[in-house]
Amino acid sequence: MENLKQEAINAISKMPDSADIDEIMYRLYVIDKVRKGKEAVEQGDTISIEELKRE
Repeated sequence: MENLKQEAINAISKMPDSADIDEIMYRLYVIDKVRKGKEAVEQGDTISIEELKRE
């Protein structure tokens, strides 16, 4: 997996030149959330479907 800095650079470079700061920040926010979600799954920090339905 590439490091966070490189992932951010790649994501920004793929955006159109017309992207504004809000679009860039949102893209970085999504990347961060996906990355943290993957880490949580790898660590077994998840809940079952049954637990989710109870909430």
